[in-house]
Amino acid sequence: MTSPEDATAVVRLDLRSGAAALATPQAVRDRVAEQLGRAGLPEPDYPLFLVTDTPAGLTDHQLQYELLSGYRAVGETRILVLLVGSSPGSYPGGEEAYLPDRRLVRPTTLRASTTGLVWAGDLRAARTALDRREPDDPAALAVLVDLLSVPDVFVRVLENLRKLPDSIAAPGVRLLEQDLPTEVRDRAWRDALTRFAGEDTGAGDPVDIVPDSRLPEPLRALVTGRDSRGQGHRRPDGQANLAHRTCAESLDRADEDLVALRSFPGLLHPARRDALEADLHQAREDLDGFRALVERALQDGGGAAAPTAEATARLGALGLRVPAADSAGERVGEGLRELAGTLLGDGLALRSVAQHFTALAGRVEPVPGTALLYRLADHSEESVTRGSATEYAAPPRTPGTVLLTAGAAGLLGGLWQWPAVLAALVVPVLFVVVALLGANRLRTGRRAARWTMGPRVAAVAGAVAGAAVAYAADPPLWLGGAGLIVGLGLTAEAVRRLWRDAADSWAAGRGTTALRTALDGLDDLLAELVREHWAAEERLYCADAARSVAGMLRATAAAADAQAAPEPLAPAGAGHSGPYEDDDWLSAPSALETPESGAADGDADDGDWAAAYAWDDTPDRNGDHDAGRDDDRYGGDPGPYGAPSPAAYPAGPDDAPWESGEGDSAPRWLDREVGEGGPDLVATLAGDLRNTAMAAMAPYWGAVERGQAGALALARTEQRVRELLSAARHHLWHYGVLAPPPYPADHRARTTAAGLLGTDSLRVAELVGREVDRGAVVQLSSPEQGALLSRDPGAALWIRFAPGTLQGEIEAAWRKSGSPAEEALWTSSGRYAGLIRLTPLRMGVVDTVLPRQSTGGSARTDADRAEPSVHAEFREDDRW
Repeated sequence: MTSPEDATAVVRLDLRSGAAALATPQAVRDRVAEQLGRAGLPEPDYPLFLVTDTPAGLTDHQLQYELLSGYRAVGETRILVLLVGSSPGSYPGGEEAYLPDRRLVRPTTLRASTTGLVWAGDLRAARTALDRREPDDPAALAVLVDLLSVPDVFVRVLENLRKLPDSIAAPGVRLLEQDLPTEVRDRAWRDALTRFAGEDTGAGDPVDIVPDSRLPEPLRALVTGRDSRGQGHRRPDGQANLAHRTCAESLDRADEDLVALRSFPGLLHPARRDALEADLHQAREDLDGFRALVERALQDGGGAAAPTAEATARLGALGLRVPAADSAGERVGEGLRELAGTLLGDGLALRSVAQHFTALAGRVEPVPGTALLYRLADHSEESVTRGSATEYAAPPRTPGTVLLTAGAAGLLGGLWQWPAVLAALVVPVLFVVVALLGANRLRTGRRAARWTMGPRVAAVAGAVAGAAVAYAADPPLWLGGAGLIVGLGLTAEAVRRLWRDAADSWAAGRGTTALRTALDGLDDLLAELVREHWAAEERLYCADAARSVAGMLRATAAAADAQAAPEPLAPAGAGHSGPYEDDDWLSAPSALETPESGAADGDADDGDWAAAYAWDDTPDRNGDHDAGRDDDRYGGDPGPYGAPSPAAYPAGPDDAPWESGEGDSAPRWLDREVGEGGPDLVATLAGDLRNTAMAAMAPYWGAVERGQAGALALARTEQRVRELLSAARHHLWHYGVLAPPPYPADHRARTTAAGLLGTDSLRVAELVGREVDRGAVVQLSSPEQGALLSRDPGAALWIRFAPGTLQGEIEAAWRKSGSPAEEALWTSSGRYAGLIRLTPLRMGVVDTVLPRQSTGGSARTDADRAEPSVHAEFREDDRW
């Protein structure tokens, strides 16, 4: 038997009118393709056909049933026929005049094991004859067809029919429908779309960079692997390393000369300054050579385009080593898909995820060498000279300790009485002499070096203070001599520090520091150039793919915005207008019928037995145009998965025709529970949309991995995104909020009915777990048809079903209440739950006939129906 997993769609056909349009195999395939095409589904491997017909139509539509049974497919074709109304009446020529509902005649085509019949003589199941309405009430039929269109229910009903005699049963049902009002569902859908798409604040807005630790391994290797390969970019025997080493050695010699210049001999002799000047001049020349090599490398490192293998070879000729990419570029598509899933799983909106991918493209994209040329200006000769002049613009600031030392030396050297007080001038004179000598030693051209005045002033002030103290205290001569000796020692230390700082400042002004900074900066520029060439092709492809994904995400967000846009108001007098306005397939002759076939069927005589079950094709059946549109709310073109669009059946309490003002118009076997939406409704729908987007993009990731993520793949994926968003909207309207969309879902369990609908699942558990007795369901049979049912209570088969998303809640409630633990059918639909009873017919009620020939016409005259021998050569009992 076909499993529910194999059955992805139920194709619905109404043969009560318009059957003539299905007179050829191609017409049938076109009709199937039309329904499945709107659902975005391919040709089914295991076709499931739900056919609505009348008992008399079983023989009238022999040709159509043969075409459906012979439908070409990989697997077997399953047909479930829903018969509505009574049988045509007695058979002429017989000894007994059978009253209506006494016989059911079917062709041998429908006796196959892959076919089952469900005969509902009275869809309203009225309690009394006075209360009886039309047996094929459109509202009740819409709900029953909607239920049987769920693949899980279709397959289970057909499996149970095979266990019954003749594969025919009369149904009894008790249903509970849980859903949201139309306005609540519409508002939640729009809010979910808005949350899913995000705000359009501009693609250039800053976005937080995804931490490297959260990047998938393939992408992390491209991002962090480049940064970890800055060492060893110069080959030891290469031209670049030779130029760098030569310049570095010249700067090292200059540093050694500076150490010598900073000592006292450097202050007294000019030779050490000359040696430093010579080494600095050589270092400048060597730096110019290295800068020229770096400029050449940048020019050879790729033009406006990304780095290439040829550019890498030219860098190798200059002595630069570009590490091999190894396998860093593998599984880029897998990494992008994983990153998208991670970000979407965190609840980020599409536009926010698109900005993350744009930022990733900027991080991983290789930069051509010519794009780095502008940075050479930061290390040019003019920049080095400008930096040296800026550093030497002012003399070094004298530390406070030197000022204190100079003052103390002057104070100790001034402790003399007259006439020895002249010895107090020794310390200040030394500071003045050193200042003049140092300024002249560090002269640049005609300009002497600037020397700080602080130590000289401090020495003079200390000497004056020492003389004043000596005048007041009258110290002995030995104390003055000792003070002078100590003062000279302090003077030597202060002079050493002053000369060291002055030499350092002068050397910096000559460019020692700026030259070293320029050499390191040029070498860093070379290292960056090499890093940009590492795995250049793989990174370029990753950047292009990331931008492509970002563009697709923004296109998906735009499609979501379009879905969230309010529906335009219908013009006055246009009748009902819903989110999926279509023609009514129940109130009209047939939504699947061509005008020609409808005209042919409309020629039937008013006295025809089928006139009681024919559908008036006038727009105003009740004399009021607006009233006639009530049934339109249950019509519509087939929607996703072979089902009519959400307008075809009640999508919510406000859509129900039995709640249009008539309190007794609802079938008594249907209960409705209206929810106002739970706290998790919008978040859950947004999560469903994220799963839908990932499912729509699944083929695109394959194109990325194959290196075919071009405009064609992008256009196809954008089209698929729009189709699946539309299908998700159809799914919500048709299957309700509780049922997840048929796309790969995340691992999180779907929230409860209270979180989505604002209702309690206890009522569902009580209904589905009810004891299977004859009072549990309502038999959809007329009083006359009831006499044809089997009287054996154990012959009936029961089906318990409920939404699969509520399985955990319902089973928990059953364990608490001790309800029967019989196996229940957990359906993919989230709207209906309840019980179905399939009661077989009594033996001898069903006759199987072998038609003399196949007839394709569905419109037969009264004479044709009066002589069934034209269409049947003989009639057989079911035991045949």
